[in-house]
Amino acid sequence: MAPSPTDDYRNFAVTKGHGVKGLSDLKLDALPEQYIQPVEERLDMTKVLKKESIPVIDMSNLDDPKVADQIAAAAENWGFFQIINHGVPIEVLENVKEATRRFFALPVEEKIKFTQEQSPTNSVRLTTSFLPKVDKVLEWKDYLSILVSDKKASEFWPSTCKNDVKEYVEKSEFVMKWLLKALMQGLNVDMDSSKESLLMGSTRINLNYYPVCPNPELAIGVGRHSDVSALTFLLQDNVGGLHIRKMDTDTWIFVPPIEGAVVINIGDALQILSNGKYKSAEHCVAANGSNDRISVPIFANPSPDDIIGPLPEVLKNGEKPIYKPILYSDYVKHFYRKSHDGKQTLDFAKM
Repeated sequence: MAPSPTDDYRNFAVTKGHGVKGLSDLKLDALPEQYIQPVEERLDMTKVLKKESIPVIDMSNLDDPKVADQIAAAAENWGFFQIINHGVPIEVLENVKEATRRFFALPVEEKIKFTQEQSPTNSVRLTTSFLPKVDKVLEWKDYLSILVSDKKASEFWPSTCKNDVKEYVEKSEFVMKWLLKALMQGLNVDMDSSKESLLMGSTRINLNYYPVCPNPELAIGVGRHSDVSALTFLLQDNVGGLHIRKMDTDTWIFVPPIEGAVVINIGDALQILSNGKYKSAEHCVAANGSNDRISVPIFANPSPDDIIGPLPEVLKNGEKPIYKPILYSDYVKHFYRKSHDGKQTLDFAKM
């Protein structure tokens, strides 16, 4: 049912749980004003570099030291790269994408059982926009977020996608650990059990849904931000929309979908731990006026009670720390106190 004159679109999407999926299903002629971004927050397509792309790294031979070197170089110079021949079966990738579509195709009466107000656990929650109670202008995205590392909450995962999500996480774990080991190697840091726990002591997965948007040039799927993770392992469908900001410029680079590939990006936690050698790149997602889009990121994070700061091994040759030691949960809370604002959260951790 469409919103009545006394029931605005924000209430329809946020409070009543219809999300932007519900708005898209209304076949609106124009974008609701609650979603019209200020000009400075829209993706300026004239600033998208047509001939530049992030590295694509072939992981078919993990014994080749060049692979680890390429990963470390991409983390240092780009903050983003794609991996191919990574070992996660294509059917696992396709199954989790289809599971995402199934979940968001559920009737709203089923989906709202997972909203913050109704979910039986904080570890499984359905949200729209980024922070709908904080965002002055809403983002054109719905997402289901699951704290994978909370094993007790697995019984509350939606049955329509549970098995496929679980398999995707399990099959991806080896690749994520290998990537983090290669990145530690690039810092001359041994990847022992304590480092592994620090880098991926907490794991979260999001099922992201970006439905067709009226006037997509006025909206944004996800606003400018960097992730708070150590590492993000992102599966995207063939629609595309992800853009990263080229380091130290005001230009953007489109990240094209590659069949079977996974997009990897460095998060703020690893930028802090590496004392700025590895970079978390600012990125955003454009809205689409023709096709629904989905993506499925896995976030490898420190545990909430971990202290993150430049690793001692990184500073052993006298390098001065850029960042102070900080409780990871404090860093994350700071990120979630405000709407997306580029990479400003990192200022919270600077000396």
